[in-house]
Amino acid sequence: MEDPLDSSYPPSIAFKAAQMQDNNKAILFLREIREMVFLKKINITKWEHFELAAKTVGLNIEKFKSDYENNEKALFEEDLKLARELGVRGFPTIFFLDESGNKEIVYGSKPYPFYETSILKLNPNIEKSEYSKNWETLFSKYSTLTAKEYSVLSGTPRKESEEFLNGLSDKGSLEKLTTKNGSIWIQKATKQSN
Repeated sequence: MEDPLDSSYPPSIAFKAAQMQDNNKAILFLREIREMVFLKKINITKWEHFELAAKTVGLNIEKFKSDYENNEKALFEEDLKLARELGVRGFPTIFFLDESGNKEIVYGSKPYPFYETSILKLNPNIEKSEYSKNWETLFSKYSTLTAKEYSVLSGTPRKESEEFLNGLSDKGSLEKLTTKNGSIWIQKATKQSN
């Protein structure tokens, strides 16, 4: 409303530039620009915001800028072409493939069990990996989390998750950012060190 995006293409191209440098950092970059637009009302089509997000996640800024300006538009257009060829009708569309080329597709944003079911159809013998669900471990992997995200990852009911995160915020272990659409909790040390 205040500084609307005129296109989703620049952030998509910036993501490609980040992805070509480091896929894990690209995922963090995507989270950063999502938080900018959805929580802070920042127009993420502008270079200065891409640069800030890239610095925050530890990308090489010179390479990132060069790739963004010179190489990634063509790669992004290849992605769009592939999406058309695969029949992508909306976002997100998640494809799961096995070694034999069998495919499962999940259209739209769905609860976790839909994705798990697709994976199990392709590989019924696969077993879930366990992970630590304590808050320190979760926030070391994901430096920002909403109460719903924390609830899903920790296996804690939603209401209890928000109360717990508020308690950590009150103690100074996390920073809480509240918007009209809800709150997000930020691990202070991780956010500052990136």
